[in-house]
Amino acid sequence: MQVLAVLPPGLEKEGAEELSALGAKNVTPLKRAASFEADLSTLYRIHLLARLPFRILREMARFSCHSPETLYLGAQNCLEWERWLNPSMSFRVDVSGHCPGLTHSHFTALQVKNALVDFQKNFFGERSQVNLNEPDLSIHLHLNLKGAILSFNGSAKSMHRRGYKAAVGDAPIKENLAAGLIRISQWNGSVPLIDPMCGSGTLLIEAASLALKLAPGLNQDFLFTNWPDFNLNLFKKEQKQAKSKEKRSTPLAKIIGCENNHEVANQAQSNVEAAGLYKEIKIEPIHFKDLHKPCSPGVIVCNPPYGKRIGKDADLYELYKELGDFAKSCGSGWQLWVLSGNPTLTKGLRLKCNRRIPVSNGGIDCRWLHYLIH
Repeated sequence: MQVLAVLPPGLEKEGAEELSALGAKNVTPLKRAASFEADLSTLYRIHLLARLPFRILREMARFSCHSPETLYLGAQNCLEWERWLNPSMSFRVDVSGHCPGLTHSHFTALQVKNALVDFQKNFFGERSQVNLNEPDLSIHLHLNLKGAILSFNGSAKSMHRRGYKAAVGDAPIKENLAAGLIRISQWNGSVPLIDPMCGSGTLLIEAASLALKLAPGLNQDFLFTNWPDFNLNLFKKEQKQAKSKEKRSTPLAKIIGCENNHEVANQAQSNVEAAGLYKEIKIEPIHFKDLHKPCSPGVIVCNPPYGKRIGKDADLYELYKELGDFAKSCGSGWQLWVLSGNPTLTKGLRLKCNRRIPVSNGGIDCRWLHYLIH
């Protein structure tokens, strides 16, 4: 089957590499996505193990579409809906893109909904209900100049929500973005990891989960279990294999997060415990200047304030200077990775950047900056 993974902007290459490693075939990085081919086993495996996608969309049909009328007829006739959408099932429709004659996503979604419920009333004599929060079937329609692509979403909620982050700070980073940034850093658990301003603890939790090969989707509910071609035996096999991967012969190196705000530090600690990583991650309710650093060289990761949502440039420049001094005080051999959304503030680090990787964090144009400490 043809499938599309929706990915964080800037992490398309890493997302494609992750999909390939999980068995996807003919993976092609696209803008904010990657297309690939998969059988059912691979589709289940990706839902259970992939850390970078927001959504996994299974393509079901394509049809010509250039007006409300052709959309209605195309949506109604592109599938054997009596097989895929029983009136006992609820559903929702999401729309992306546009084409001439169909430029309003809400109207387009409504037209698809009307086409499906009209079909049901004619075929079954009754219709499904729309459920935006917990549907049994999540339909995604993408429009472009060539027509429409109708897909099914494998999960009701965004896959970046792992379930451990009930408590978040003022400007939290999404879990899948954090996982992608750690993947770029190539930290694998063999050397110490420090987040001097850990906030909700997301970077550290995703790093530890990645190193321990924890399956982010193991305890999630998936909508593909409602599809008529769902294979329970295959799914249980993939679940069993995903759980068996959660092993590591050697313990992780020290993972430390600093958070000067005690309330936020408590939130981070709650998230660490919810993720089951309280033995691996230590949250210190202190300013990073007061941290007793590990002796052996390691990696520092940080998502400091940009002055967009929290603080102002004048207040934050000194903080960046302190962060740069902290990195230099760790000594030769250490690496620093900083997610920067403000180039002016980044100059306060007073360090020479080794790599700059463009990413987007909550719609803010950022750079994942790499510094080698000499």
